[in-house]
Amino acid sequence: MRILLTGANGVMGRATIPALHAAGHEVVGLVRSPQAAGIVQDAGATAMHGDVLDRVSLLTAMRGCDAVINFATHVPVGARAMLPGSLTRINRIRTVGAGVVADAAIQSGIGLMVQQSLSFIYVARGEEWVDESTPIDVTMVTEPLAVAEHHAQRVEKAGGTAVCLRYGLIAGDDPNSQFLVRRARRRRPVGLGDPDSWMHVIHPVDIGTSAVAALSAPSGSYNVGAEPLKRRAYVDAIAQAAGFSEGRFFRNWLFSLTADKLEMLARSQRVTSQLFTDRTGWKPSRPVLGPEWFRE
Repeated sequence: MRILLTGANGVMGRATIPALHAAGHEVVGLVRSPQAAGIVQDAGATAMHGDVLDRVSLLTAMRGCDAVINFATHVPVGARAMLPGSLTRINRIRTVGAGVVADAAIQSGIGLMVQQSLSFIYVARGEEWVDESTPIDVTMVTEPLAVAEHHAQRVEKAGGTAVCLRYGLIAGDDPNSQFLVRRARRRRPVGLGDPDSWMHVIHPVDIGTSAVAALSAPSGSYNVGAEPLKRRAYVDAIAQAAGFSEGRFFRNWLFSLTADKLEMLARSQRVTSQLFTDRTGWKPSRPVLGPEWFRE
């Protein structure tokens, strides 16, 4: 297929381009700058200038495409995530941009839209397993994810296929993970929440292969990630990548300052990706997180 990939120069996009090529697909990467175009072209994709907030540029980029993978995000890195307004751009991309992408796909006759989402959207379940039947918890922070999924579902209502991928926390060579490794080297805290609570993660490489698998999935929302692990194991893996045996957690008072943003990241969610595996055959190449994830 010929596929339009938004967010093509980001962490998810850079992992997805080679995976799509390996599966025999042609990739058109939507970019907003000459620097981003260079990254996309070096990866072997065709760069098209445009913006997910600009319907005209999307319609141009979608000409001749069979599917669109909407991986456009604007994730604040490190301490900047705690600043006021740090989520404004990414929330607009999800609440408005995903709608513009869906509208353009419907107008262009594209029958398949893959939309990025997050498994953080679920309620906290403690030790219980979380699957796609688990209720979501719509807060000020998670609402844009629900809106983005709703936009994608309009493609299905128009007669196409809409696949929403609820990813775990990206862990690996991405900027946020490497920010945490640098903090761990200075013996600074990197962990949020209860050390015995569960979390859901995914290596960037597996984002790429999951995007390929999503092209053959029936419409629906799917959890996608590695095996769930205790938060203590995640923090210790970061510390071990930094040369220490154990990592440190932030004190609970931090939540009183930025509770709206941090609460979502600290939920205990023992997420299973079995449904996506059953429907597509996809399995993560990095099924169990370890310190080697952060050393690449």
